[in-house]
Amino acid sequence: MREATMADVVEVDLAQPVAAKPPAVQQSHAVTAASATPADLLRIAVESGADLDKLERLMALQTQWEAKEAKRAFDAAFAAFKAESVTILKGRKVTDGPLKGKSYAELHDVVNAVTPALSKYGLSSSWKLTQDTKDWMEVTCYLRHVNGHEESVSMGGPPDAGGAKNAIQARASTKTYLERYTLKAITGLSEQMDDDDGNGKAPQGNPDEVFMKYESQLLEATTADDVRRVRALAGAAFEAVKDVKGWNQFKAMADKKKAEFEGGAK
Repeated sequence: MREATMADVVEVDLAQPVAAKPPAVQQSHAVTAASATPADLLRIAVESGADLDKLERLMALQTQWEAKEAKRAFDAAFAAFKAESVTILKGRKVTDGPLKGKSYAELHDVVNAVTPALSKYGLSSSWKLTQDTKDWMEVTCYLRHVNGHEESVSMGGPPDAGGAKNAIQARASTKTYLERYTLKAITGLSEQMDDDDGNGKAPQGNPDEVFMKYESQLLEATTADDVRRVRALAGAAFEAVKDVKGWNQFKAMADKKKAEFEGGAK
């Protein structure tokens, strides 16, 4: 069956009277070719006794039209949401490690910040664990509009076995991390002073921000080549802020992850 187009409008005689309908009813259904929607054309085709092939093509056209309208409504709602200037507050302070004393936004900080503005414009977010194996997890974040259109962003990483976490805690940590970052990604938001503020430049003068930026990229790496690329970029950034201790720690993390990828490829 070919894809329906507005050319099907020509095949329906909008001026053709429907004998079985009283004049008052006919008048309420009156449409013109310029104003007719696929639903109008489908109704008139049914009333006119159109054949099955024509009805199927008009039904396909109606589906395409509804999808475009839903996308248009989604885009308008998302633009309005972005105009809200949502601020994500860093509610959790780091108590140990190289980032001790710094703060970051936990998952609930991000959710609490974006949900009211999303709901205001008929938008909502949700997650699904789209890959769950022993050594790899992937989370997909969906952003939906009430009219039916949705978009998604996926991100994956290995279980976070750092610290004293048991196996369940390691998986929960990675899942929460991925949920937080996919929600920020699909809404186009970041925390105040987060990473490079979206300008694509390495942060300058703040070793902790450099570490956080490239630690995030390292977690998102899916191949040994990805790790090499992140390691090279991180090396220049750590050198720029003269953070030898941070670089040595990051380098050890990157080398360990690269070895894991290369070992798994054998």
